[in-house]
Amino acid sequence: MSGVVRLSTQIHKWVSLVVGIQVIFWVVGGLVMVSIPIERVRSEHHVRQVATPPLPADVLPLADVAARTGSRPTRAELRSTLRGPVWILRSGEQKPVTVSALTGAPLAPMTAPQARAAAVAAYVGGGEPVAVNYLARPPQEAGRETPVWRVDFNDAERTTFYVSPETAEVEARRSAVWRLYDFMWRLHILDFRNGENFNHPLLIGLAGLTLALLVTGLILLVVRLRRDWLRRPGG
Repeated sequence: MSGVVRLSTQIHKWVSLVVGIQVIFWVVGGLVMVSIPIERVRSEHHVRQVATPPLPADVLPLADVAARTGSRPTRAELRSTLRGPVWILRSGEQKPVTVSALTGAPLAPMTAPQARAAAVAAYVGGGEPVAVNYLARPPQEAGRETPVWRVDFNDAERTTFYVSPETAEVEARRSAVWRLYDFMWRLHILDFRNGENFNHPLLIGLAGLTLALLVTGLILLVVRLRRDWLRRPGG
């Protein structure tokens, strides 16, 4: 028994040094994530549903649009937007192309005032837009690789709307709350590049070490309780 206790003590001590800080991060990150309502993380309380007009009867069929654009889309979506009806054409891994469903011509990107107006129309809250920037290479948090308009509001949560230059739709909503949540999530799964991979060796290894920490701690606890019980009068 003494050998098991000695080995458990050594494993517990050294594993604690390795994973103790990460365990604290896991607990703190988990506490933060469960404490913030997901609706607030998604900025749903800052969203106004903007009605779009119904699709007109004279929209071009997909075959005509493909012929006019000289494309062979593998996927296509007809959508009503604030800028009129559009076809969104996708060909394999290529970037999607948005064209007018009335003329077949590509839609010109919105101007900064148009992007600002689209963001304001979709926003609910006490903030005002303080910055409007066209990003040719959006950050990862925008959720898209193609250019996008970024509109920042000066509310308490520093809300950001990412607006599609083609359709005027708000495609992503971010805020200081979202960024805190995202950081805690990345810290939780130890993936600071994409925040998506929770099967990598580092996380698996630390989880295994944490399990060893818990098992050895349980062994030491049982041994300690047994000793205390035997030292009791009449034990």
